[in-house]
Amino acid sequence: MRIHLIVTALLTSLLAWPATGADFETVKTLLREKMPGVEIGEVRPAPIAGLLEVVVNRKSVLYIDDKAELAISGNVIDLGKKANLTQQRVEELSKVDFATLPLDKAIVKVKGSGARKVALFSDPDCPYCKQLEKELVNVTDVTIYTFLYPLTSIHPDALRKSALIWCSSDRAKVWDEWMLTGKDLPQDAAKCETPLASIETLGNTLGIEGTPGLVFGNGKLVEGAIPRQQIETLLNAQ
Repeated sequence: MRIHLIVTALLTSLLAWPATGADFETVKTLLREKMPGVEIGEVRPAPIAGLLEVVVNRKSVLYIDDKAELAISGNVIDLGKKANLTQQRVEELSKVDFATLPLDKAIVKVKGSGARKVALFSDPDCPYCKQLEKELVNVTDVTIYTFLYPLTSIHPDALRKSALIWCSSDRAKVWDEWMLTGKDLPQDAAKCETPLASIETLGNTLGIEGTPGLVFGNGKLVEGAIPRQQIETLLNAQ
């Protein structure tokens, strides 16, 4: 009961604060001094009066006072609309402009009409990526663009395998056989120039930290292996 009263009093005091008139650039400078190694992005008024919203590491959100002395990490909920405002903001920050993706650097597979679109960032040695491929088997009327995104820090041989796949005569076939059945990769694939370095840069820019990462046609970014039903829902939302 005591904790409940303290939290209630704190929230009441926050809501009573006047709107902040802080200098956002000054706040950024203070945060960079106090949070070395953390990328400080946009600073703007928070949904709670008296607090500021700060974007950190491109797609995370903190709430702070205008002197950058206190920070709150957590979700802000609009009780009236029953909406998670923090989650909405994170999704907004994670959104990708699908039209800007370098699709010529992806393995392309057209299924059925190919009308729906999704881009995958995938690692040939990632078990979750293989799980996702199984979920995609029965998804049709879709064009799948697969960007080879080997995470060499945890899969040291994934870079070599990615190059073998990219340099094979039928990339889509070799990719499917490796990911779905474990068929050996063609070791005699001719060496060729690969886009792996530029894809790594792209993934880092988009903030994709793990695989698989899915980017849907409407720009929604989803990380992790998700079930077919969810994939269908997201494809249809485009």
